[in-house]
Amino acid sequence: MGMRAVVVESFGEPKDVLGVAERAVPEPGPGQVRIATVLSPIHNHDLAIVRGVYGYRPELPYVPGTEAVGVVDALGAGVSDVEVGQRVSVAGVQGAWAQYFLASAAALVPVPDSVGDETAAQLLSMPFSALLLLEDMAVERGQWIVVNAANGAVGRLLNVLAERRGVRVVNLVRSAESARALRDSGAAVVVDTGSADWRARVAAATGGEPIVRAVDQVGGAAAGELLGLLGERGELISFGALSGEPMVLNPGPMIFKQAVVKGFWASRRGEEIGPEARGRLYGELFNLAAGGVLRLEVEARYPLARAGAAAVATEQSGRNAKVVLDPRAE
Repeated sequence: MGMRAVVVESFGEPKDVLGVAERAVPEPGPGQVRIATVLSPIHNHDLAIVRGVYGYRPELPYVPGTEAVGVVDALGAGVSDVEVGQRVSVAGVQGAWAQYFLASAAALVPVPDSVGDETAAQLLSMPFSALLLLEDMAVERGQWIVVNAANGAVGRLLNVLAERRGVRVVNLVRSAESARALRDSGAAVVVDTGSADWRARVAAATGGEPIVRAVDQVGGAAAGELLGLLGERGELISFGALSGEPMVLNPGPMIFKQAVVKGFWASRRGEEIGPEARGRLYGELFNLAAGGVLRLEVEARYPLARAGAAAVATEQSGRNAKVVLDPRAE
C-alpha cells in the first residue's frame, strides 16, 4: 500500500527541495503506532532541519514534519493503552508531512473533543516550549521579563501564560505594524524598537523595576539590547536566532550586572524533565485550550504537493497564525 509524502532528497532552500513522492505506508514496530495525519504545522525548526542548519541532520532522503494531530490507524506489538480511531496529538516525531507516520505510543497525547484540530495540531510544540521556558525561568509573581520578536508565536504565548502566573512582560517588536497587531491581541506592554526613545519607554512601563529575565529570539545586536535592559544578576536566554547573526554582547553590562547568558533548547529540555512533568504541562495546555484561553488559529492550509509554497508562506512577515499541511487535501 502506498501513500503520498513530502520527501527531501538534499538539504537546501525549502521552496527548492520540498517535493512529493509515493512512499510505502510504514508499519509500526513494537511500542509504536501508525497515525493517519489530519494536520501538521510548519515550524521554523522544521525549515531549519530542511536547510540542514538545525541541531541535528536526519539521514537523506527523509520525510519532514515534527508535530501533528491525527487518528491512530494501526498498533504495533505491545501497545495496549491506545485505540485505533483515537484522535491524538504528538510532537518530536519525524515524517508527519505525509498521509501516515509512526510515533511512539508513549508520546501520544489524547485530544479531548473540546479541542479542535487546528489547535491540537500545534499545541505540543510552540505552546509547550513557551510554557517550559516560563517554568525554567522561575520568575515570581509581579516580576518583569522582556522578549524580542514578541509578535511571533512564542512571544504571544508567553504573554498568555505569563499573565496567568502574574508575571509581567515587556514585548519588543521592530515595526509599528507589529506593535499594533500585538496590542490588538491583548499584550499590555509593547515597545517598537524602531522609535528613538524606545529604552525610555521600557523604563516608563516598568516604573524602573528590574527586568529579571530576557528572552532573545533574534541574536545579533538585538541580544545586546536585551542585555542592556536586564537588572542585576538577570539572565539572558537564547531561544532563537532569527537574524542568523552571532550574539553581540557588550562585556561592560555583562560584568557589572553579573548577568548570566544561557541557551534553551525546548526539545532537549522536554526530554530532560521526564514523563510526569511533561504530562502535567500538557494537561495545563489542553485545559487552557478547552477553556478558550489558548486559541491557536491556522492562517492557511496547503496540500502536500504545495509544501514548497507553504514554506514560503510560513516565512512571510506579518503572518499572525500557523501555516499547516493537510494531507487529505488535493
